Amino acid sequence: MEWVETTGKTVDEAKERALDQLGVHHEDAEFEVLEEPKAGLFGRVRGEARVRARVRPAQVRQKVDRRDRKRSDRPDKAEKGERAPKAEKTDKTEKSDASGEKAEKAPRAAKSANGGTRQRQPREPKPAAERTPKPNPKSSEEQAVDARQVGEEATRFMSGLIEAFGYTGAVELVEDGDDLEVRVQGKELGLLVGPRGTTLQAVQDLARVASQRRLGDHDTRLRVDVGGYRERRRQALGQFAQQMADEVKASAVARVLEPMSSADRKIIHDTLADVEGIATRSEGDDPYRRVIIAPVND
Repeated sequence: MEWVETTGKTVDEAKERALDQLGVHHEDAEFEVLEEPKAGLFGRVRGEARVRARVRPAQVRQKVDRRDRKRSDRPDKAEKGERAPKAEKTDKTEKSDASGEKAEKAPRAAKSANGGTRQRQPREPKPAAERTPKPNPKSSEEQAVDARQVGEEATRFMSGLIEAFGYTGAVELVEDGDDLEVRVQGKELGLLVGPRGTTLQAVQDLARVASQRRLGDHDTRLRVDVGGYRERRRQALGQFAQQMADEVKASAVARVLEPMSSADRKIIHDTLADVEGIATRSEGDDPYRRVIIAPVND
């Protein structure tokens, strides 16, 4: 996924603008702070914060070798205080020599002065070839994942979801490079959309888990639309944003919109990006984060 760069008076403001451009939640993005504002005289701040962000790549849990897991879970007998196994018996010790001194016994470990247990003989280290972990067989499969596979899995998931709800509908996959959109058309599908698209956003997150994360895809941008809701929502928000911008120009007073999702805020920002004399910014924390439309001199 490509990086986007944004600026703001603070690092948090620059991050929020990046989230608005990406159209994702804060937990689904990763950031890099390129520049922070510097402190000036009398508590003032000089310069702007500059960050870059992208959609966080999905992480795939690596498979752990069962033999390695069992070996790591097996407690060491020496740590439990158990008696170490006795060393194997060697040949009989030599008899005392003429001076009456006894010869040392064969490699059996002697008891310590305090009567402790005998020490275990050190083990020979295993060859390096045996210690080398086996390659993960999934690595080659993950590299072969392409956008079409992700789209097919997402389409299969949505078809199963519609069937589970007892609805009838057609599922279509629209591809544009790494941008995919799964469109569902049918009657009485409002339950899958929910108020202001909240249910649709949850369905889209589930579709991403069932396709992108399961296959280990990191680059595809997947969207789900039901009954053409997203296009109607985009047109309605665009008209509303233009109307608010005209009122701000006429009154020279900023307007604070109601709280919106990151996807809706992105529509507002994109619609008014090229409008002369108008600036937009987002303030607050989700789920109460909202867009402010203000004159450029505000």
